[in-house]
Amino acid sequence: MRLTTPGRAVVVAAALATVPLLSVTAHAATAHTATHAVTAPRAAQDATCGVLASGASATAEAAVAAACSQIGVWYSWGGGHGATPGATYGYYDGSDPDSLHDNERKGFDCSGLMRYAYYRATGRDLLNGTADDQYHSPQAAARFSAAQGTAPLVPGDLMFWGSGYMHHVAMYLGAGQMVEAYESGTHIRVTAVRTGGDYAGAVRINPSGTPVPPPADGGSTFQTWGTGVRTHSTPSVRSSVVDTFAGPTQVSVQCQEHAETVTAEGYTNDIWSKLADGSWLTNIYIKGPAELPGIPDCGGDTPPPPSGGSTAFQTWGTGVRTHDEPNVNAGVVDYFAQPTTVNVVCQEHAQTVTADGYTNDAWSKLTNGAWLTNIYIKGPAWLPGVATC
Repeated sequence: MRLTTPGRAVVVAAALATVPLLSVTAHAATAHTATHAVTAPRAAQDATCGVLASGASATAEAAVAAACSQIGVWYSWGGGHGATPGATYGYYDGSDPDSLHDNERKGFDCSGLMRYAYYRATGRDLLNGTADDQYHSPQAAARFSAAQGTAPLVPGDLMFWGSGYMHHVAMYLGAGQMVEAYESGTHIRVTAVRTGGDYAGAVRINPSGTPVPPPADGGSTFQTWGTGVRTHSTPSVRSSVVDTFAGPTQVSVQCQEHAETVTAEGYTNDIWSKLADGSWLTNIYIKGPAELPGIPDCGGDTPPPPSGGSTAFQTWGTGVRTHDEPNVNAGVVDYFAQPTTVNVVCQEHAQTVTADGYTNDAWSKLTNGAWLTNIYIKGPAWLPGVATC
């Protein structure tokens, strides 16, 4: 179905990512030999897909044109989240039978299509992430509630569905129509807008396409997730509360360090970030890998080495899942929204996986017992220096 899991700062020994600049070395990238159709025959652009009302910026109109150019392309779970915005092979979402062949379908999921459309319109990768990430994007120039309906919307506005967490996004065209990548087994389509159910509202993207500048205090901007999230006077949940975030927001991170281990929302992490106001926030509630990229150490403890004779490797890709067995149909253990570090104990040949243009039957066992296909681990198809399980 749709890409629904939020990117979260998780245990380093778990799994997930933002795609590499294809420094991903050979992953036994054999020819793709699917028994099902890899891409749907692209239909001629639907006559109803286009700018159907006035008021949109030139950027928004260009985004509409880009989205409409993909009419007839497959919906593919996880598709569109490669290093560069564009159609990619997806993968099984772990629950929907219609998604079983998404690894053979080159296309987009709902957020992948929106990412591609605005990339084509601006030349900048403004919307990398899930539908929920896009709803909370700092590129939002205006926001509209569900109660406002479509009256204030113009072509190119993004419409969202979800309750608390956004699970789907589509692009408004005007005249009560929208373009969307709906679900596995379907193709990108034009359909009437849906403002019932869990429709949450809409966002208008900054027409200049100019990224929000970094904080003046020299920190780095990150997005939080969750509700009722607290910051503390020291990196400990037992210290005094400095602030409470009612919902997702932006924070300016100065540095990070290893401190008190926290378990919350099913995640465990001992890394805390120091914010611009001097307060501390566990990295569990900051979107990204367990250790935030590009953020210096505050001068605290040195990160511990890999445990249990494991070896640290970097992952790539977005929406990457680990499983309780070396099989994409096995239970999902963890989800990596962005590239992260994983500690590999051993590897073995198991289920053959085709994803993002690569095919490999090697799987790595991580220190938490989960399995990750070697396709999403940077390095050769069979990892050097790692024992066979």
